[in-house]
Amino acid sequence: MNKKQNGVYIIAEAGVNHNGQKDLAFRLVDEAANSGVDAVKFQTFDAKKLAAVSVPKAAYQTKNTGVEETQLEMLSKLELPKEWHLELQAYSKSKGVEFLSTAFDLNSLMFLENLGMPLFKVPSGELTNSPLLWRFAKTGKPLILSTGMAKLAEVEEALAVITHALNADVEPSRTEDIWHCWGSHEHRQCLKEHVTLLHCTSQYPAPAHEVNLRAMDTLAATFGLQVGYSDHTEGTLIPVAAVARGARVIEKHFTLDRGLPGPDHKASLEPTELRRMVRDIRTLEVALGDGMKVPQESEWDTRLASRQQVIAARDIHKGAEFSRQDLTTARCGMGVPANVLWDLLGKTAHQDYLAGTPIL
Repeated sequence: MNKKQNGVYIIAEAGVNHNGQKDLAFRLVDEAANSGVDAVKFQTFDAKKLAAVSVPKAAYQTKNTGVEETQLEMLSKLELPKEWHLELQAYSKSKGVEFLSTAFDLNSLMFLENLGMPLFKVPSGELTNSPLLWRFAKTGKPLILSTGMAKLAEVEEALAVITHALNADVEPSRTEDIWHCWGSHEHRQCLKEHVTLLHCTSQYPAPAHEVNLRAMDTLAATFGLQVGYSDHTEGTLIPVAAVARGARVIEKHFTLDRGLPGPDHKASLEPTELRRMVRDIRTLEVALGDGMKVPQESEWDTRLASRQQVIAARDIHKGAEFSRQDLTTARCGMGVPANVLWDLLGKTAHQDYLAGTPIL
């Protein structure tokens, strides 16, 4: 992740918003690159391996695509054909943006590994799919682990699975094996170089009252790992706010047109909004600064013009002792600063002062 160490890594989630149309997929890459994100991400899956014939759609999918088809039928139309991947990867590179895709089954993961993905995003739905998660970790690539729908204990177990994969040669023969590995501080340390946790609310769109951004703080404090936020809210406010709270990775769905048919378009940003989100995040990164409370370069002149100094409240003769009635403050750009006025009381004036002149 080329921005991970020095800035927020922004992923434009194209997901399945290509609607099975190749030209649409390439146009999504164009818009992602034009927006200034770091990566554009799709989804790679075999619908028949991902969903059983009888599995229902999620409520938001039914709302956005109707009840006429099953989840399997819907997903079959949204597969990203294997032969498109290399072309999209090369095209993304030519546009200066990283190509990513999320795998939802083992064969898809192996396919993407052979393509040389720079990292893997583990989707929220696969957080508890321990066998697949173990294989994600076994690639040795950095993992961005989304935690939508999860309890804290489920996040811990997922991290234990990853820890085992990074420290063992073979799959565990029983669940207890991962907890033995998790018990080692040395083994857990490897997570810091491999895992970023994404807070997420898995609803499309996610209502503001269910965002719970403070859960991102909980993840960071509990596990000591870098955190980020996968956003499904409408608009750009919440992802920008997440950066202000410390998110180092932002993922946001986008589309060419929210009016297009499909399950995710309505909860996605359009290109102008995506560009605005990226611009606002980059501005915020600069505005956050380094945390040191010191005068900024542009403030020195303002400081000189706006800070008050000690002046004579009335004529003062040389040799007189300063009293409180002798001294007041005003902006004069020179002399003793106002915060030492009290320290002058009882001291001797070394020269004559006219009322209104600065004490030197």
